[in-house]
Amino acid sequence: MTGTADFRAQYVVALRNYLAARDEDSLGIAHELGRQALQDQVSMLDIVEQHVQLVLEVSKDVHTDAPVALEFLLQTLAPLDVATRGFLDGTKRYAEQRARAEGLADRDKFRTALVNSLQEGFFVADHAGSVIEMNKAFIDILGYPEEDLPYRWPHPWLVDKQTAQQQQSRARSSGGAEYETPIRHRDGHLAWVTVTINAVKENDSDRQVYVGTIRDITAERAFAARESAVLRLATAVAVAKSVAELLAITLDECRTAADVQRVVAVSWPSGEGEPTVQVAGEPAVSTWRDLDPWLRNTFSDARHQLPLTAKTVERPGSPGKAQGLVAVLSGSGDLALWLELKTPRWISSEDRLLVTVLIGHLSLAMQHVRQFESARETSLTLQRAMLPPVEPPSGFAVRYEPAVPPLEIGGDWYDVLPIGDQRIGIVVGDCVGRGLPAAAIMGQLRSSARALLINGAEPARLLEQLDSAASLIPNAYCTTVFLAVLDTDTGTLHYSNAGHMPAIIASPESSTSQLNDALSVPLAVRRDQPRPQASCVLAFGSTLMLFTDGLVERKHESIDDGIDRAGAVLVETSQLPLSGIADVMLRELSPAAGYDDDVAMVFYRRQRPPLRIESAAAADELADVRHRLADWLREADVPGTAIDDIVLVINEACTNCVEHAYRGHDVGTMLLEVKIVDAEIQARITDSGSWKTPKINPGNSGRGLVLMRILSNTMEITSSPTGTTIEITFRPPAGAEPVED
Repeated sequence: MTGTADFRAQYVVALRNYLAARDEDSLGIAHELGRQALQDQVSMLDIVEQHVQLVLEVSKDVHTDAPVALEFLLQTLAPLDVATRGFLDGTKRYAEQRARAEGLADRDKFRTALVNSLQEGFFVADHAGSVIEMNKAFIDILGYPEEDLPYRWPHPWLVDKQTAQQQQSRARSSGGAEYETPIRHRDGHLAWVTVTINAVKENDSDRQVYVGTIRDITAERAFAARESAVLRLATAVAVAKSVAELLAITLDECRTAADVQRVVAVSWPSGEGEPTVQVAGEPAVSTWRDLDPWLRNTFSDARHQLPLTAKTVERPGSPGKAQGLVAVLSGSGDLALWLELKTPRWISSEDRLLVTVLIGHLSLAMQHVRQFESARETSLTLQRAMLPPVEPPSGFAVRYEPAVPPLEIGGDWYDVLPIGDQRIGIVVGDCVGRGLPAAAIMGQLRSSARALLINGAEPARLLEQLDSAASLIPNAYCTTVFLAVLDTDTGTLHYSNAGHMPAIIASPESSTSQLNDALSVPLAVRRDQPRPQASCVLAFGSTLMLFTDGLVERKHESIDDGIDRAGAVLVETSQLPLSGIADVMLRELSPAAGYDDDVAMVFYRRQRPPLRIESAAAADELADVRHRLADWLREADVPGTAIDDIVLVINEACTNCVEHAYRGHDVGTMLLEVKIVDAEIQARITDSGSWKTPKINPGNSGRGLVLMRILSNTMEITSSPTGTTIEITFRPPAGAEPVED
């Protein structure tokens, strides 16, 4: 079937459908048929003739259907009408140009006039790349006159010569190239152009010449850069939480967009006082007095200019060139911003517009940051009031990591409360929700738990009493709590768990266990039986960790896997100071996107009781001191080789007390105290005597101090008229598992 026959068949079907449906979709097919007719070169007369015949054939009522069908015909003829008018316009323009060419003295003048009439820059380069011809638009864009032709390669306006060379080679091999590149105008300013190159052969030669055009796109790029910078800045400053962070973001964006090297913000207090200064970039200053006097005057003058407008400021000695721009960000004139350029230069209208738009966003962001800092200070004050003191009892370490950074407060809590000479209550809880509402519930439950602990209730009984308290607190339903009471003397831990994460114990043998007993439902949840209670004994050197689910719970993963990971990390920290475990836990278990729930942690490492020996400073007491010290070190699992060195050094220190402290007086006492802190053995030997000044030439004596310093990590001797103290530290080799104090 020919193209015309195929078109006729489609037209019959489409017209019948339109007369039946008479909707926009059926009418739209007519336009597509017109485009097909144009492509298949179907005559307009053929279309009209076929249409009339078809209407007469299919219409039941010609007077009704003919006007409707006419609309379908007009839609079909529309593309052909556009093409016809385009052809006529082109013919007319050709005739005009032809008439103009015939009126010129010769063809060269016509060609020159035609090239110069182009709005784009036009140039011709010979086979070596030298520009030998250019039009008026080319001269306007680059500023280089026609009188200096030819411009040999590399052209004086090129900035990126490497890219230009690559594109020229590409045009030579493939016949053409198009690219964007920066150029340097003859007056020195930087511009951007789109370059199009076509390679053609010279007449009567195999060598190629290059014909091309350039178009100035500086304004387009400036607009795109401005929009991009504004979008990035608006997005970034929306999450800024401090003025310092806001200025750093501003500097990063303005460095690229406006060639800025420093951003300075100055705010004036509402009353008397010196303005505060914050700086991003170099040179950095911290006070108003440290600012350049010229810049201080600039800020003071700026307070009287209109807000949210950028004013260019010239540096003394550099007339006509701006050192930077200053703007006031508030209507009260109490906050001003200085954007310092890397080098003094002319400020273009694009630069000024960019800075003006940025300042509008910065003003809103600065107000947001100020409000945020005020709210943050309020929330931190509330959090400090709700959580227990930062310094926990000896042997404990605590950490609270909120999941709501804007307010840094949440619904998880911990408490470590001494309730007797050797009993300590430990509570870790997790309220449903987060933020201030959850924190309010947390504060009430924590206060209730404290009061019940002080009254001496056992963990199971205390949780039952907390059930009653939670039922009276709105939204406290389903709070989870792990509550324990620790006897620090015996290491016995009594505990009960109300739907919370199990506590984990890492033993000195590098194994872990979970306290899964005594588990029942969360607070204020109906139950049929009393809450259970269990107990265990913590071995010397073991580490106990209580925590909330934010530490281990991850989407699309069993929570048991997270608990196992936490246990493995706890074992790895057995040699770390207790205060450093929380940092390792948070770092090793952190999700890629950060914690999305609050995290509360309590750590306890059972200490071995320190060794304390008080005896007479007599030689016959030293053997007993050595034996008791060696036994204590062996119980602490200190390696044998280290025990020998420690006993030798401490024995030498005690010997010095015997020989020097009470020489010439009645025999006094000496006190030896040894403890293990952060995997380090710390010893202190104290007397109340007065050591005599050593002889200038001691002979064979005095070597004990040298030996003591060699075998110990540190040694410090403090003497006074009331006595002398020797403090010595030892760090056993790897493999020892001492217990932290």
